[in-house]
Amino acid sequence: MENNKRYESGLRAMEELFSPEVRTGMEEMKKISPDFWEMIVSSGFGDLYGRNTLSHAQREIITLTTLITQGAFDQLRVHLQAALNVGLTKEEIIEIIIHCVGYVGFPKAVQAMGIAGEVFEEAK
Repeated sequence: MENNKRYESGLRAMEELFSPEVRTGMEEMKKISPDFWEMIVSSGFGDLYGRNTLSHAQREIITLTTLITQGAFDQLRVHLQAALNVGLTKEEIIEIIIHCVGYVGFPKAVQAMGIAGEVFEEAK
């Protein structure tokens, strides 16, 4: 996919996944490094979320799991919001976190569940 199409595909994916407020916060990266912002949009969202085989909801299941595994809790918060935006239920997200206990341990799962609780409360 040519660069402009990758970027546009990434922007469309981000619009589906994230609220305008989250996207505005993410765009702060442009001020630090326009090149890095281009990579995030084109590669991170255009190349990955722009593919057709998996739905955005399926991709968010993978993303939540990998973020919990890494302990990347700042990014987890926005992807929990994205997961809700693309149709995952609170119950499905809770089950993903519970399932992670067996692979990443209680400390990361406890942290993830606490963040999920805050996101669920904010989403009410």
